[in-house]
Amino acid sequence: MAVKYKFPEGFWWGSATSATQIEGAAHEGGKGMNIWDYWYKQEPNRFFDEVGPETTSDFYHLYKDDIARMKEIGHTTFRFSISWARLIPGGSGDVNEEAVSFYNRVIDELIDQEIEPFINLFHFDMPLEMQEMGGWESREVVEYYVTYAKQAFNLFGDRVKKWFTFNEPIVPVEGGYLYDFHYPNVVDASRAIQVAYNTMIASAKAIKTFRSTDIHEGQIGIILNLTPSYPRSEHPADLKAANACDLFFNRSFLDPAVLGKFPQGLIALLEEHGHLPETKEGDESLLNENTVDLLGVNYYQPRRVKAKEHLPNPYGPFMPDWFFDPYEMPGRKMNKYRGWEIYEKGIYDIMVNLKENYGNIPSFISENGMGVQDEERFIEDGRIEDDYRIDFIKGHLRWLNKAIQEGCNAKGYHLWSFMDNWSWMNAYKNRYGFFSVDLETKERKPKKSAYFIKEVAEKNGF
Repeated sequence: MAVKYKFPEGFWWGSATSATQIEGAAHEGGKGMNIWDYWYKQEPNRFFDEVGPETTSDFYHLYKDDIARMKEIGHTTFRFSISWARLIPGGSGDVNEEAVSFYNRVIDELIDQEIEPFINLFHFDMPLEMQEMGGWESREVVEYYVTYAKQAFNLFGDRVKKWFTFNEPIVPVEGGYLYDFHYPNVVDASRAIQVAYNTMIASAKAIKTFRSTDIHEGQIGIILNLTPSYPRSEHPADLKAANACDLFFNRSFLDPAVLGKFPQGLIALLEEHGHLPETKEGDESLLNENTVDLLGVNYYQPRRVKAKEHLPNPYGPFMPDWFFDPYEMPGRKMNKYRGWEIYEKGIYDIMVNLKENYGNIPSFISENGMGVQDEERFIEDGRIEDDYRIDFIKGHLRWLNKAIQEGCNAKGYHLWSFMDNWSWMNAYKNRYGFFSVDLETKERKPKKSAYFIKEVAEKNGF
């Protein structure tokens, strides 16, 4: 069959995951405790089916076979994260040699299989001792993170050429400090804003350190979940609501990461409500001089908003949603298994925005995927027939291809995820993988989508 949607030569095909979500071995190999290990111990009932991060998909022991499977389905790249609490137990002090050995084996195995490793330094998994010092509220923790980053660059930078400072830095802000779905379960906008600000300072400092480290030809970036904010209508009140939403959830990280400064509109809005973060001398030039080389874009669903129906509760906590209401567009296409809207054109709109407003920075789709509960329903002849996932991927790739044809600088596509993995409070509720994972036996089985992506990667299109 002829390839209708062809991608540029050297396009990155692969998938993404994170340490806490696949490694398991949470209390093995000298690993320290992170906030997920701790919170699960305190409140197991808050996790779906009370499944915690101890065993997860057991990549720690099964990595070699998993990397062979990646090769088998055409991966040329793979993004994973290093666990800070594994590499430097407690977050500061000596490096854990068992962890160095593990990550070296993973990196070398990927390279042996001709899969380029992309390493992310922080994916929601703060070492517990660092959280007890204040987490990202603390500038001291920022410095410990920079030391950790430097160790990682020195240990693995001879082979790893694609680095990322953070994955979805807004999620710990929302989950940990606004909406109570991550530890430390704080609801306080002032603290949330400080966390967001300090995270971007940490990212810039890590970038500065990377560039002063002797890593030849390496690139460093950040991974942001970008959710285009679509207004209900062209009415000025709806447009204003969508703009506020965009400032809080997209531009708060995108602008400092790529343009080196926070958006003026966001600064004005926070100032008006007395919520500007504490800054230090030199922060402004630090951000300005240490922008990213490469941008990872995680895209799952759009955000649709409208003007507020009611004034915010004057006695309630300050929240981003003081400035907009969610809008449920009639007739929208849904992932009925997860409750999320599917809007493939969003991926195109993001890319065009990066081209027009962010210097067409080199970028790639670092996550895109479809979570479905109880996929056993779709087993035929022993295989999960996940045609819904194949349709989802195709729909997004068509729009990504169109963006590339129009000159957008998109370098690759990573599905979330290679195999079903543990997903924070949702644990294994929604399955995302090309491979299913049996939680009892840890057996991996390819779904129909695994065969589909193998063919796409081989043909560099579909």
